[in-house]
Amino acid sequence: MVGTERTRLVILRGNSASGKSSVAAGIRDRFGRGLALVGQDNLRRVVLRERDRPGAANIGLIDTVARYSLDAGYHVVLEGILYADHYGTMLTRLRADHRGSTHGYYLHVPFEETLARHATKPIADKVGERELREWYRELDLLPGVTETVIDAGSALTRTIDRIMLDTGLAALPSLED
Repeated sequence: MVGTERTRLVILRGNSASGKSSVAAGIRDRFGRGLALVGQDNLRRVVLRERDRPGAANIGLIDTVARYSLDAGYHVVLEGILYADHYGTMLTRLRADHRGSTHGYYLHVPFEETLARHATKPIADKVGERELREWYRELDLLPGVTETVIDAGSALTRTIDRIMLDTGLAALPSLED
């Protein structure tokens, strides 16, 4: 078992440019200290400089960092594309092992909107439409796990508000100095 009855685990999944990182950062900004942000891109691309593939080392690292943070008493927001076929087993075990409240969200953005949002990113000149089409998976939901689907029409502030309320994070004290 991992975490405590008090800890919250929030899993944010979705395709590239769906708003996962912005939502995660917004939740952390609202909550303050005591909430760990575990980002797939940071651990996979920055720490390990690894490609996303089944059985890759980042899957275990993501799991370890999330579990360590929960055991240390932190709430955790775990965010990333986190393809169901690559990360599903790890995410299902993590959810099952967490003693506290766990909430899963899938940010669903149609492919055309993904292209438009991607065009505003710093990597837009390095990653094009061809790569985005290869990566895009329509509603890649985890089998046997309930995930709340939030569509592209939900504004950033509204999405953050919803998750803060759904998870109970809005009512919990942070560890501010």
